[in-house]
Formats: sequence, C-alpha cells, structure tokens
Amino acid sequence: MKAICKIPMAVSVVVLASVLASAAAAQSYKVESAATPVPQELSASVHDTLSDNALHVTGPSGAFCEIWLRKSVPQTATPNTSLGVNFGQIAEGTLVGAIRLDARTSDYRGQQIQPGVYTLRYMLIPVDGNHQGVSPYRDYLLLVPAAADSSPADVSTKDLLTLSRKASGAGHPSVWSLLPADTAPPALPGIVHQEDGDLWIVFFQAPLGTPATVGLVVVGHAPES
Repeated sequence: MKAICKIPMAVSVVVLASVLASAAAAQSYKVESAATPVPQELSASVHDTLSDNALHVTGPSGAFCEIWLRKSVPQTATPNTSLGVNFGQIAEGTLVGAIRLDARTSDYRGQQIQPGVYTLRYMLIPVDGNHQGVSPYRDYLLLVPAAADSSPADVSTKDLLTLSRKASGAGHPSVWSLLPADTAPPALPGIVHQEDGDLWIVFFQAPLGTPATVGLVVVGHAPES
C-alpha cells in the first residue's frame, strides 16, 4: 500500500494565506499622479481651468480612469457647516474637475456609466427620506458629459441634476461619494480599500484655498443600491 503524504497544518495555512493574498493583489486598484494632457473633449474654457497633472487609477483589467482637478477651486463666502458636510467651503454646482472613464463602470448609486469624458461638479445630498442611510456624509461629485458642460461657471442645483442625468441615462444623476481624510494613507495620492461596502477610495490633495485631503469613492456603491 502506498504511503499517504500528509501536509502539516502550519504549511497548509501558509499556502492558503499566500493564495488568498495573491488573489487580493490581483483584484487591487492603484493610483499615481502624472503629467497628462487635459482631454480635448472638454470645452476650451473648462479645459483652461484644469491642471495637467492627472490622477491615474488602474485596476485588475488595466487603466480604469484619469482625474484632472481644477487648478484652484473657488470658495464660498459662507461655508456650509451642517452635520455631515465636510467640504462646505465649496458652493453647490461648482466645477471641481474632470474624469475620463476608460471602461464601463458603475457610480455610487450602482448605475452603469459609459466610458468617456465627464466634468465633476460638487453637490450635497438632500436631507430627506429618499436618501436616508445612503451615507453619513452629504458631499458628492456629480458627473456631467463633457459635451453638455461648456462653461466653468457654477450651475444651479436644478440644472446640475438635469445635466448629470445625461451621464447616467436614467432618472437619477450620476453620484460619486466624497469622504473626509479619516482613513487617508500617509502618502498622497493614495488608494484605500474599505471592506465595508467593498469600496476603493482615492485620496488626494484638493486645491481648496489651503490644500485639503479629499477621498473619492471610485469603485463600490451605497449599501442599498
């Protein structure tokens, strides 16, 4: 009878841990900053407000998105200090930057968003029963197709909702959650995986008067989505 080869338990645990670690690494996202031309799809006036130093996010399938921030984000004279608001120095409807999605993805609401170039504008989630439990924070960026957003000037909340529905192709705008610096990594830009919700959050310095650390959820969506 052939001898049965027994693998020590400790070795099995090490092998299993290695396999799981390799699987996790294969599914990870990364971010780096690099000089990158601002997309020509943007209007000339929007194009000129953006820095040509972009955040490049890559994922398991390669390039995921590129983000260009505004050179200087205008500040409101009366910051919003309401509960759940972290970046109330930005007025609603303000242009914050632009993003190029390299592949079809989903926003924080779980809506499918097509590849392409979009502007990013700031908005606060309403305090009402329709949005209860979505997030403890009210700060969001809304996507607007580049072709539909030709001026860097602020837009009204009503107009922003209408414009962002063009990005989602649905009755709800395309929303992307902003988070405070609580879980930011030591080096910026950086990306963090949050197991609760399986979120990937890009942290970066935003030009908000004095630089402020901002987190943007680029992968994952709200629990009830």
